[in-house]
Amino acid sequence: MRPTDDVSPHARIPADIDTPDKIVYGLTARQLATLAVAAVVGLVIFRALGALVPQPVLIAILTPIGGTAILLALGRRDGLPMDAWLLAAIRHTQQPHRLIPAAGRPTSPPTWAPPTTTPAATVPVLRLPANAISDTGVIDTGTQAVALVACTTVNIGLRTGDEQAALIGSYGRWLNSLSGPIQIVVSTQRVDLSGHGRRIAEQAATIANPALAAAASDYAAFLEDLAARRDPLWRTVTIAVTASSRAPDTEVLRRAEHTASALATLGAQSAVLDGGQAAAVLTCATDPFTPADVSWSRSLPDEAVTGSGGD
Repeated sequence: MRPTDDVSPHARIPADIDTPDKIVYGLTARQLATLAVAAVVGLVIFRALGALVPQPVLIAILTPIGGTAILLALGRRDGLPMDAWLLAAIRHTQQPHRLIPAAGRPTSPPTWAPPTTTPAATVPVLRLPANAISDTGVIDTGTQAVALVACTTVNIGLRTGDEQAALIGSYGRWLNSLSGPIQIVVSTQRVDLSGHGRRIAEQAATIANPALAAAASDYAAFLEDLAARRDPLWRTVTIAVTASSRAPDTEVLRRAEHTASALATLGAQSAVLDGGQAAAVLTCATDPFTPADVSWSRSLPDEAVTGSGGD
């Protein structure tokens, strides 16, 4: 074997991309502002009461102020700065905790419910993030339109160094071509193989060739047995493309098609989801721990469900 210059590309990506910049003494601008406000308040109190009260009393007054400022500036909880965490807690206490999915007041309690003297409070309306889903797959969120693109992954580790560099370059060009925010969602969900097995068994009964029908029945039995003995998972990659221009539906579909075409050049299978497929993805995303199947489309929220009913 002769030596080759084919070397896999390497790049260092910092792990603290979202970390705020340090301004002075390892403190961020937010921390400096908090400490500066506390220092000004302490200075005002010191000048106003320094000559009027004993020093121990003055220290007792300034210590809680300084401790609170240090806690707000340097403290963290649940991955958030302490001031942001306290602000979120205050907002949570001020918001209603009971919501209903429709406008208007809640219905009256049933007759068997015990009477209560406390007047029933008006329950606010539950605001959903999506207002409507069109047949073309455009999701209306009120402020912008969203389209979903489903794609597969590419095993870059099996490629040569030149191929890896070409794939990374193509991926970088797609990122640089974006003119709006996107979201890449990589999720792992349970697969409902038993449902696939039942559908295959139903189709096997309609196959005229006995050999093919037997093979389909065996495959359906294999899927049902696999679903009973194992907990199969699958990984999905969904890209949410957004647009908020004057014609958001047309623009978001154009961006989604561009995204699907750009990812197809990388060797990934990609497709823009229509309304039923987008509804299926959102339905499965609401409960990721329940076995679901997004391979078949769902009915849209405002679409009438009809079927052939018997007498």
